[in-house]
Amino acid sequence: MTREQIRSYLEFYRDLGIDSVYVRITSEGPENERSVVLPGIAPAADTLDLIRLDIGDCTRCRLSEKRMNIVFGSGNENARLVFVGEGPGADEDEQGLPFVGRAGQLLTQMIDNTAAREGIPITRSDVYICNVVKCRPPENRTPLPDEMVTCGQFLYRQIMAIKPKAICALGSTAMKALLNTKEGITKLRGQWHKWHAIPVMITYHPSYLLRQYNQTARREAWQDLRSLLHFVYD
Repeated sequence: MTREQIRSYLEFYRDLGIDSVYVRITSEGPENERSVVLPGIAPAADTLDLIRLDIGDCTRCRLSEKRMNIVFGSGNENARLVFVGEGPGADEDEQGLPFVGRAGQLLTQMIDNTAAREGIPITRSDVYICNVVKCRPPENRTPLPDEMVTCGQFLYRQIMAIKPKAICALGSTAMKALLNTKEGITKLRGQWHKWHAIPVMITYHPSYLLRQYNQTARREAWQDLRSLLHFVYD
């Protein structure tokens, strides 16, 4: 079993609330049982710099084969709010930064304009933004489950290192990665959920909002962001 698979199993059991297991000891003396605490997924005193170093020039999954740059994340490393998207697009792959294309420009406008309108003194630079997968999927396809599991360990460590007050999941892929749900985004958006005791707000991905026919979704996304910013910064 690979280290990535072991990490995946550990995260699964921790999500179920299991932090220890019983094992049988037979090598010394009479057989007996002992409780063993599951090791943490992230190292003690983890930092974003250490996580980036551990990723290295990652070739853990097929997404590495055609990428230009690993898109780790950007923003305030002490942010109270973390946005999680799906994966890098062409612009992000070229620049090595998340949300810098058209969808990213819209996200910036949404954060900056909503904060200014609500009297909350923040801009995009005050939050942290990352993705479920760190390499661009070919033709911008949805990341496959095994790709999300491979990158999931690093997303987990990023959020745990930052320890934000809240998370915003942008789109259904981020929602499914964080909540492990099969529900549709229209049913869960605008509501508060939990990821390892951290409140999570679900809303639409900015790329979805760029489509001209999504006027209702745009209004809903702005409402979601308004509620999110007041929860985090009031």
